[in-house]
Amino acid sequence: MKKIFFIVTVLSCSLKLFAQEPADALRYSWTNQGGTARQQAIGGAMGSLGGDISATFVNPAGLGFYKTGDFVLSPGFNSLKNKSTYYGKSTTDNKNNFALGVTGFVMGWGNGKTKKARATAFSIAINQMANFNSNILYSGQNNQTSYSQKFLEEIGSDKDANSVASNYPYGASLAFNTYWIDTIGGGTSGNYLFQSRAPIGNLLQQNTVSTKGGITELAIAGAGNMNDKFYYGLTIGIPFLNYKRTTEFVESDPTTNPDNNFDYAVFTENLKTSGVGINLKGGIIFKPVSALRLGLAVHSPTFYTLEDKYDAAVSANTESYKGFLTQTSKDITGNDNASFKYTLLTPYRVILSAAYLLSEIADVKQQKGFVTADVEFINYKASSFHTDPSNENNDQATKDYLSNLNKAIDNAYKGAVNVRLGGELKFNILAVRLGAAYYGNPYKDINGEKGSRLQFSGGLGYRNKGMFIDVAYMYMLKKDVNMPYRLQSAAYSGADIRGTGSNVVLTVGFKI
Repeated sequence: MKKIFFIVTVLSCSLKLFAQEPADALRYSWTNQGGTARQQAIGGAMGSLGGDISATFVNPAGLGFYKTGDFVLSPGFNSLKNKSTYYGKSTTDNKNNFALGVTGFVMGWGNGKTKKARATAFSIAINQMANFNSNILYSGQNNQTSYSQKFLEEIGSDKDANSVASNYPYGASLAFNTYWIDTIGGGTSGNYLFQSRAPIGNLLQQNTVSTKGGITELAIAGAGNMNDKFYYGLTIGIPFLNYKRTTEFVESDPTTNPDNNFDYAVFTENLKTSGVGINLKGGIIFKPVSALRLGLAVHSPTFYTLEDKYDAAVSANTESYKGFLTQTSKDITGNDNASFKYTLLTPYRVILSAAYLLSEIADVKQQKGFVTADVEFINYKASSFHTDPSNENNDQATKDYLSNLNKAIDNAYKGAVNVRLGGELKFNILAVRLGAAYYGNPYKDINGEKGSRLQFSGGLGYRNKGMFIDVAYMYMLKKDVNMPYRLQSAAYSGADIRGTGSNVVLTVGFKI
């Protein structure tokens, strides 16, 4: 397993742009999707409940309960605070942003009491399926390793100083040309060994990671209702992915010695990923008795066509040895940001669900509420990267890299179960809602990686005379890890991330 991670790390800084890593596959699938305020207030459990436009993105069979139409708008506000612990030191950072939950319209048509097909429905909506806005900051004293060892491993058996100076423009070349790493004395042309100028075993390290963007999906769905017993639906989803990440890693000499030939070094990366995908979501809901609804939904993998644009820079101060030097990848390549096109297949999802309605009668104003639950399985190890047929640079090295990357994904992640629970009590035109959700650990725990998300939610709803207003508040507890670098030749450690998030969603809708 360490060998696979090593191959991925080395290839990620080669002459061509290979910026992907196993964490990218997880990022685009381990998500808490947005929704209407009603859905969010009940923990997101919309697998069998139906009657809400957010069913478009969970189980489209739920649209089959519509016999009229709705227009819905769902603005929201998100706040995330991350507490990171690295080598025993804790640091906090936060990020706030506005978001847009499910927004669109759904139309339903009743087909008459005498027909077996009681109703059909159609919806067009957009929804934020993932929110990447986050700030992570951590620092600590590392008495074991240096980031520079990653560059030495990248070089491998290359002993040519000219090659090292130019053939690794997104990593080792930058470090070598600024003397973060250097040749060992006594070598000859084409036969050098390399070393770090950083005092390995005694370094202050700090990593700042700022991310922006999200996944917004446009969905078109249709559903049907057979005899008010069996409901079925299908959604075609077109997600638009936009992700930006800026990382600044700093390691410095903790002493005040001005003559040990190392003061500090900084490695900066800028990555922008964008693209579009397509997926299918299908589902059924069955009512064995009037008050009970049982649901099954299957989400196909999303097929993305993506492009990365990437650049890197190193600045280092080796004091009296070579002083302060800085270099960017563009200085070596002579180009703008390097780019690489590829495809990504995300995991499939299976959702089993049940809902029990209190005082189930035809007049929804007289219903007293419900309890509902979803159980979702996601096979995170099923993510895979592939070459883009339109990319002219799909040589064997590219294919080998992506093959090794997919092996790393298989060994890093596993299937996980998510559980969502919720309920509502109605008081004529007013409703009170509560919910909770747990998103399970996707990691195999190879090097201490563990993660989970726990969400509590609540909300209020108002429905009267063709208009409805819902508001929801969600509080999230998150556990995750962030690895500043991985090494083959030495033990490495990541930062333990404990996040708390608050989300507020307002949904305004009108009958049409």
